[in-house]
Amino acid sequence: MAEDIQKREIDVDELVAQVDTGARSVSGAVGRFIAGLAFVWSLFQLYVASNVPFWITETIGVNVVLNNFEVRVVHLAFALALAALAYPLFKSSGRHHIPWYDWLLAILGVYACLYLIVFDEAISARAGLPTTGDLVAATIGMVVLAIAVYRSLGLPLVIVAGVFVCYVFFGDANWLPEAIQWKGASYGKAMWHYWMQTEGVFGVALGVSASMIFLFVLFGSLLEKAGAGNYFIKLAFAMLGHLRGGPAKAAVVASALSGLYSGSSIANVVTTGTFTIPLMKRTGFPPEKAGAVEVASSTNGQLTPPVMGAAAFLIAEFTGIAYTDIIRHAFLPAVVSYIALVYIVHLEALKLELKGLTKPPATQTLMRRMIGVLTGFIAMCVLAAAVYYGLGWIKVAFPNMTFYTVIVLFLVAYLLLLGLAARHPDLEMDDPNAPLRELPRAGEVAVTGLHFILPIVILIWCILIERFSPSLSAYYATLSMIVIVVTQHPIKSLLRGAGDIGGAFKQGVEDFVSGMISGARNMIAIGVATGAAGIIVGTISLTGAHQVVGEFVEFLSGGNLMAMLLLVAVMSLILGMGLPTTANYIVVSSLMAPVIVSVGAASGLLVPLIAVHMFVFYFGILADDTPPVGLAAFAAAAISGGDPIKTGFQGFGYDIRTALLPFLFIFNTELLLIDVTVWKAVFVFCIATVAMLLFAAATQGYFLTRNRIWETVALLLIAFTLFRPGFWLDLMDPPYENRPGVEVIEIAGTQPAGAELRMTVAGPDFDNPDQIDTLTISVPLGEAGDGAARLEQAGLLVMIDGDEAVLEEPFPGTAFFDTFQDFDFYGDTLVTISNVELPKDRIAKELFYLPALVLLVIVVLVQRRRQTVPAF
Repeated sequence: MAEDIQKREIDVDELVAQVDTGARSVSGAVGRFIAGLAFVWSLFQLYVASNVPFWITETIGVNVVLNNFEVRVVHLAFALALAALAYPLFKSSGRHHIPWYDWLLAILGVYACLYLIVFDEAISARAGLPTTGDLVAATIGMVVLAIAVYRSLGLPLVIVAGVFVCYVFFGDANWLPEAIQWKGASYGKAMWHYWMQTEGVFGVALGVSASMIFLFVLFGSLLEKAGAGNYFIKLAFAMLGHLRGGPAKAAVVASALSGLYSGSSIANVVTTGTFTIPLMKRTGFPPEKAGAVEVASSTNGQLTPPVMGAAAFLIAEFTGIAYTDIIRHAFLPAVVSYIALVYIVHLEALKLELKGLTKPPATQTLMRRMIGVLTGFIAMCVLAAAVYYGLGWIKVAFPNMTFYTVIVLFLVAYLLLLGLAARHPDLEMDDPNAPLRELPRAGEVAVTGLHFILPIVILIWCILIERFSPSLSAYYATLSMIVIVVTQHPIKSLLRGAGDIGGAFKQGVEDFVSGMISGARNMIAIGVATGAAGIIVGTISLTGAHQVVGEFVEFLSGGNLMAMLLLVAVMSLILGMGLPTTANYIVVSSLMAPVIVSVGAASGLLVPLIAVHMFVFYFGILADDTPPVGLAAFAAAAISGGDPIKTGFQGFGYDIRTALLPFLFIFNTELLLIDVTVWKAVFVFCIATVAMLLFAAATQGYFLTRNRIWETVALLLIAFTLFRPGFWLDLMDPPYENRPGVEVIEIAGTQPAGAELRMTVAGPDFDNPDQIDTLTISVPLGEAGDGAARLEQAGLLVMIDGDEAVLEEPFPGTAFFDTFQDFDFYGDTLVTISNVELPKDRIAKELFYLPALVLLVIVVLVQRRRQTVPAF
């Protein structure tokens, strides 16, 4: 038994190394060189994020400030070199030495990158006319990048990127269907596009990786090395372990906390799963279900703000939506999804008739414990208010010294919390296979790590109060984390008045160095993945491939909106298999997001861009637990000893509730807190939580007792009504009144300031003039005034010709120029505004909650008669 456990632990360590940090472990001088290179990479990223380059430039008069392109180049150079040195090329390659060809690949990768900096001025002067040297460097770079992606991420992303590269060169081939052909590109044009400018490899994705993602990954690595991961796990167990199925519920909460800073669902599985999965098994969960709970929890961690698997910054960059707004939009769905997962675990525990772990003996009366819980809740509310309003007040009261004031407050709070922690023994890493006879006390666990929250407070303050950029916010949060990592052990030793302070300081320095190295090694796969994803983005910008994919999906769906969304969901799952979170999002958003926008608009559905990107992101992430690839499921199965395929299917079964949310984003944007007040947001949260719990009960076949078929159908109907009451209202009373397009100018003149006017545009297709396309748009009208002037200011030139409102081609650079690229404005058939849609005054959609709640009461009363086990 012990040998099996040890073997599984080895397999898990190897799996997470292969996926996240590199499976090669080299000792001696070479090992120190790799570690030193990773450490220097972390130092470089901190250097370029700081004001140090500007200070040096001003002080000595030598410009040492790197521009964005140069930072991206150096970032990729580090990633390519470390990929060659840290990841074996073949399964048969040695794990404890570096072959000569890997040294060569590392040197060639660095050469291909630094070539762009050394010959920067000459390359800029050539402007698209590559020399032989340019083509050699670009070719070497592309080949080394492909090899780096293969060795760090496997074949999936290499194949996807390879298909796109082939499409660039052979897109004009006769054997391709005419619908997807394009004119093709020469080798020189393609290599210049991919490597010599910021349209391909060194594009937006790599820029976000270099400027933001690295710092957040480094922050998470330092937080883990400081002991925060173990702290979160033990705190979750102390709080929830005594409940029915407590270890599984604690696994969900611990994974949610780890998801705050983790950039990998596989790493999340291994970090928390090595402790939670054995405990779940010991309390009665079968191996596959224990692993599946951890898989579902960890994949959901990638959807949790503020990091969201490092994809939050990419979403902000790709959509142009502020990072703070991204956090707000993603918050409610993530919380609702986790609450539902805890409930699913509870239902599984009820079905298996499981009990919780033993609580520590009570030393207080019930009243004192209730007062303690209430005091803790009030203290958390006071802390949250102090962070938001207190630090905001400091900004107003001390406008010229806010930063220094916060530093002083941080240090004072840090010393106070460390003093509190020093009164208790440090948390030790427990053996998950050892007997756990009694849970630790939640209060005693909580006080040992409250100082870990301070860097997160700094991060939130920088983003929400100071409105710093995400990269600068992560920089200051990382600096505060470095202070904690280095000093927490010696300060606690000093406060305890015993122990070797010098040894404690040495331990802090070792944790800091280890965290810096680990952070860089965690970034290798992300760095090369964002570079490879840039090839996909570059191909799309060069060829317009997203239009081809959109036409293909529209053809398969037959114009049916739900069929289109289901196809996009399935394709996002397939494209996301085997990819890390960041590359996953880049691929699915580049290909699938424009499809929903274009096909949806043609069907009359106008969806906010954030809802579209969240839709494809959610389904891309679900690929981590979807067989046959499901890397997170394989990691969990290696720990539980269960079957990985069964674990994956069970995990996806738990994640059905997560798969429901993206569809709701599209049809009910209130879930993303778009255009809602504070009280409306609270109401939406409560209704969404109840609806998701009922949906979970329906999919799990258990509510108060095992469901009958009609009860499951009733619960699904109730959940659907709570989630989307507008569906029933639309059946009874359509939301818009259709008016003839010829009235558009008159209607535009009567709308209030700031209104948006929906209209449908119809006209001949650019590629097929005999085909008439339709497109629904929403036009912002701005200030009140003349209708024609308001439309022209919005970018639309409209002329009334008889009983038609003729639309002229928008000027380049205006809001709707790209929107109407598929229309032929110079054919025999004119492009017109066919109709205008005005919103109607209707009854409140929330009235449909009443029949849904009546049906819920009936289900509860019927099930209460058969209930044999208490619901809680």
